[in-house]
Parts: sequence; structure tokens; C-alpha cells
Amino acid sequence: MKARITGVATYLPPRTMTSAEVERRIEGYVPHRGVIERMTGIRSRHVAEDGQQASDLAVEAARRLDHADADLLIFASASQDMVEPATAHIVAAKLGLSCPVFDVKNACNSVLNGIQVAEALILTGAHRRVLVCSGEVPSRAVRWRVRNHAQFAESFAGYTLSDTGGAVMLSADDRRGIFYRDFTADSTAWAVGTLPGGGSAHPRDPEYSYFRGDGRRLKEAFELAGPDVFLNALKRTGLRWEDFALVAVHQVALPYLDHLAVTLGIPADRLVVSLPEHGNCASTTLPLQLTLGGWRPGDMVALLGLGGGISTGVMLAEM
Repeated sequence: MKARITGVATYLPPRTMTSAEVERRIEGYVPHRGVIERMTGIRSRHVAEDGQQASDLAVEAARRLDHADADLLIFASASQDMVEPATAHIVAAKLGLSCPVFDVKNACNSVLNGIQVAEALILTGAHRRVLVCSGEVPSRAVRWRVRNHAQFAESFAGYTLSDTGGAVMLSADDRRGIFYRDFTADSTAWAVGTLPGGGSAHPRDPEYSYFRGDGRRLKEAFELAGPDVFLNALKRTGLRWEDFALVAVHQVALPYLDHLAVTLGIPADRLVVSLPEHGNCASTTLPLQLTLGGWRPGDMVALLGLGGGISTGVMLAEM
């Protein structure tokens, strides 16, 4: 028995903002115009309407799939509607589902870990049709009033983020599906990028409701973690990147994507470069690339995840 990805969908809010528009909206300090696009390669990102919640984006994506007979729903996202209850309950209610539900959260690797959990539950026989969905609304955590260069740099990651929804359906299959997965973490780097508000550390202070991070230290943390988790997937399966119809990689900035691709030896024609037109879609990045990429049933795909905290993960699947 295997767990096969039988459906993938995304929802992209129609409202967009260019990097130039982002810079014009920032009040106070911007080092120079064009800095966001020059440093990241991002031209545009999606912005949810004021009344849209994370659950709404997940629902819009899930409605594009045949989800009615799901026997488990996992909401896997860095965003959430509220601290309590689990956003999965809100998604299920909006979809009219009555199956068991729960949330999985691990920054930008949330969906990848949600698929990991879904696969494990299918392999045990506990479930046969699992809907993993995500709604990311990081625009609510962007700092628009900036005092100085230090605060701009600390807030910079927020200007790359995009509001999006994603959904993945996994089903029990006798022949094909996920055939390799591996995950690592270096939790000593948890403080490099944070959104501290709303938890027990800072329950009510609005100052902690903005995403803050150090891009240089985050890059260093991933470089220190090294590429072995990805390269070992090839060594242990005897495969090459050329064997995959596409290699989906979490994307935060084009220079880092280029560096990672060269380090891992991923051919350019296997990558789906979603970043310039869609921005950093957080945990919905991998579903988005699966919907944008060209694959057919029977093709193999590789999912490469990188998330704050920090964590990395790889999953190989026959679709």
C-alpha cells in the first residue's frame, strides 16, 4: 500500500501588489527604490481581501478538488484564523465535511509535513482519503511603518510574502505514490525568523504582531545544515534529478534558488520558478509549483522543503 497524490490545487487571490507598489506603501525608511525586486527577483505577490481569512484561502483551493469523500482533513499552514480552535475545524465547516480534523504547523514546511503525516496515516490503514490544505495570509504581519535601516532589514522578509491557498488530496493506492521521504531540523536557529505575537510569550502586545527576521543569518543556518538531506535522496534511490518531471523547491529569493540549484545540481528545465510572479507563498509554494508544472499520471516529482525554525525535508513521489 502507498499514499498517492491524486489531486493538487491552488487559489491565488486576484488582487496583486508589485514590489514597486510595496515600496511606495512603506512609510518612513526605504534604502532606495527597486531594492526589493533587485534583491529577491520578486515582481509581484498576491494579497487577500481584508475580509478573507486563512481558512477561506484553503477552502477556495480545496473546492477545486474532489474532496467530498475525504475521511480526514489536515490544515497545514504557518497562518491560522485564531489560536483556538484548530483552523481545520473552520475549514471543514465551510466545506461541509464531518470527518476528523487537526492542524499541522511548521512554518514554510507545514504542507510538506502535512503530507508526511497523511502518508503515515494512510500506510497504517487509519485513513484512505486525506485532504491536506493550507491558507497563508502573511500580509497581515507586514510592517508598513519603518523607522530606520535596521528595522527595514528586520522586516524585509515580510515584503516578499504572498497570500495564497493550497490543497493536496492523498489516497491509498496499491501501485504508486510516495516512495521516499526524509526530514531534518536544527532547532537552535528558531529565533532567526519569528512572528512572536499571539502566543504565551507575547499574547497581546501589537509590536510583536509583525514578522521579523535576519535573512543573512537564515541563509547561513541553511548552509550550515548542508545539502545532504536532498542529495541522500538520490543516493538512496539511485535516481537523478533528470528522472523527475519536475523538482519543486521552496523559494524565497532568486539568488538563493540559483545557489541551491547549482549546489544540488538540479537542471534548470526541471525547476518550476514561481517566485517572480507569485512571491514567497510560504507553505503553499510546493502545491503551487505542482499546479504550474507539467506532469502526468505516472510521472515522478520531487518536493524540496525549507522552513524557518529551521527545518528541511524532501519527498519523492510517483504521481
